Amino acid sequence: MTRYKALDAMRGLTIALMILVNTPGSWSHVYAPLLHADWHGCTPTDVIFPFFMFIIGSAMFFSFKKTNSTANASQVLRLIKRGAIIFAIGLALNIYPFTTSIENLRILGVLQRIGIAYILASICVLLLNRRGVISLSVVILIAYWLLLLSVGSNNAYTLENNLVRSVDIAVLGESHLWQGKGLAFDPEGLLSTLPSVVSVLFGFEVTRLLTSSSSQWTSIKRLLVIGVVGIALGKLGSLIMPINKSLWTSTFVIYTSGIACIVLAFFVWLCDIVKPERLVNPLIVYGSNPLFIYVLSGVWVLSYSLINIGELNLGDWMYQQLALVMSAKLASFTFALLHVIGFWLISNMLYKRKIFIKI
Repeated sequence: MTRYKALDAMRGLTIALMILVNTPGSWSHVYAPLLHADWHGCTPTDVIFPFFMFIIGSAMFFSFKKTNSTANASQVLRLIKRGAIIFAIGLALNIYPFTTSIENLRILGVLQRIGIAYILASICVLLLNRRGVISLSVVILIAYWLLLLSVGSNNAYTLENNLVRSVDIAVLGESHLWQGKGLAFDPEGLLSTLPSVVSVLFGFEVTRLLTSSSSQWTSIKRLLVIGVVGIALGKLGSLIMPINKSLWTSTFVIYTSGIACIVLAFFVWLCDIVKPERLVNPLIVYGSNPLFIYVLSGVWVLSYSLINIGELNLGDWMYQQLALVMSAKLASFTFALLHVIGFWLISNMLYKRKIFIKI
């Protein structure tokens, strides 16, 4: 079975973009495309996380095919263990650098969502065939839409009164949720993790389709058709259910999955037909240790708060030095870009030594 370089390159690009948007020099000075939509809508930054979920599904396909995985107790326990480890690492990142009290500790987050979605999606693909996976995905998206509407159409998609927030407050408590929007609401909430499972399943099934054809041009055509249909359905569906990353609405899943297919079609053309190795190989290198590099980048940046230079921590001081010679937004972007380059160098060092750290 051929493993497309396109998938590896897309994973590398996704990791690079995750670091870029998560590491500005100053959150007060960020170019608009590098910010999430305030609520409804979808910016370029909003597609990065669903791209990563899509790629997780793709990697899952190759992993399961390689090991001929079957649904048995030991396999399910292994998958649950891996998902739990990813969740625990995410929780540890929320604790580090140990300046937050347990009473105000955020429980959820990006890695926590990945861990939960990984467990649920992997069990689904072990138990179900292609038709079953697709049918279940449709059921999940419709059921989630109806669940959101259960609090009334006027409240379903509001920040204050949506069901995702209510469930998280009931289960975890307000003090354990993200407070970034001025009140307790977690964009990686428990209930909204359910449709994110579909993002993973979509990546799994698209990869199954991609590898079923020996013709790369046929694969490109299929991806483009699926992508255009997904984008169109997402836009059409937004007339009754807004595209919203924070709620991970069903339309958001469909819309971003469509975009992922378009991007993947481009990478199949670039990596497996044109084959410009100087352009492709750096992306493949970046995607060779994705979760490890993402976690390392988080720990690295959080550690700046432990080092002070005068009245500023190390991160703020470095940004200020850049801001002395360029505009505030450009300095903030340059700060993030330097981190992208730095973590690529670390990825390259590991890649050359054939060190692949699996989480």
